[in-house]
Amino acid sequence: MKAVTWHGKNDVRVQSVPDPRIQEPTDAVIRVTTTNICGSDLHLYETLGPFMGQGDILGHEPMGIVEEVGSEVTNVKVGDRVVIPFQIACGTCWMCERGLQTQCEVTQVRDQGMGAALFGFSKLYGEVAGGQAEYLRVPQAQYGPIVVPHEHSDDRFVYLSDVLPTAWQSVAYADIPKDGSVAVLGLGPIGEMATRIAQHQGAGQVIAVDLVPERIERARAHGVQVVDLNHTKDIGAAIRDMTDGRGADAVIDAVGMEAHGSPVARGIQQVAGMLPQAVSAPIMKTAGVDRLAALNSAIDVVRRGGTISVIGVYGGVADPMPMLTLFDKQIQLRMGQANVKHWVPEILPLLTGADDPLGVDTFATHRLPLSEAAHGYDIFQKKQDGAMKVVLTP
Repeated sequence: MKAVTWHGKNDVRVQSVPDPRIQEPTDAVIRVTTTNICGSDLHLYETLGPFMGQGDILGHEPMGIVEEVGSEVTNVKVGDRVVIPFQIACGTCWMCERGLQTQCEVTQVRDQGMGAALFGFSKLYGEVAGGQAEYLRVPQAQYGPIVVPHEHSDDRFVYLSDVLPTAWQSVAYADIPKDGSVAVLGLGPIGEMATRIAQHQGAGQVIAVDLVPERIERARAHGVQVVDLNHTKDIGAAIRDMTDGRGADAVIDAVGMEAHGSPVARGIQQVAGMLPQAVSAPIMKTAGVDRLAALNSAIDVVRRGGTISVIGVYGGVADPMPMLTLFDKQIQLRMGQANVKHWVPEILPLLTGADDPLGVDTFATHRLPLSEAAHGYDIFQKKQDGAMKVVLTP
């Protein structure tokens, strides 16, 4: 089969690789019909190379048709249309039973000190072959796959794999008061979807911060107030002016380590990416120092007694934290990978009707054949041609 494989910094290729097969009785194999490039994939493309292996298959936002199931898989059958969550979880361990599927005790990557295994996401998360491919082996298929109707296009459902539950969790963790205000830092796919979900759930004021013109216009078209970083130097002052001088009730950091933080830390990460993995991997685990521009902005922007929800990915030990300010402002801080299956029952009813309240049908900016994946990564990384969400079709 054809698959998108990693070969180094800014180097992905579509190559022929062995077809996946059933390896465990709890496996399934799906024929991928749609798969996406995620902003998290760009971390692997750019900065987290020390944790990747030559030829690793990328991707963690796939959906498709079940082709084969293992003997212990009874919840899906051949021919079912399914979306595959980005994390791999068993559904029955202590963590899964409490809705913490990203901490699944069966698939935790303990040798790396990390949570549940993820599709297509480096040695840190189990180095499991990803979904930017023609076919995908799905471990823990007795629980993971989300069965969806055959009505509607793939665009209606594919974002259940990551974007929708991740944005949904970010809004839930933000704990926006009824008719309250929320500021979303970053208008990538997760940030923009978080603004739509906050609006849908009744937030009184939704503010977003970004600097990419196309992203700003998309948000404004949906009624979001935008702070344009091209014209605003003091984000905190701008948002306080918009919120009666207090700051936002809640802030969602949808940026993470891609923020324009310390040039020293960025340099460390880039240099580490050129070193042998045995040397570079330990450096990268602590190279998050001072790359906290977005988080520091969130702390400044949120009102006293407010909540910060961190959904953007941070890739190292980010220290020092401004603990005095966090404590003095009585800020609540919540974060973590999205627990996909926990949120699906709330989201799926919004996708199965004739209406499209979250605008998923038109959410993608680019649709490319799998064979053009390298081009998709390039324009997404460089923010060229208005690329914000790239959908691939095998």
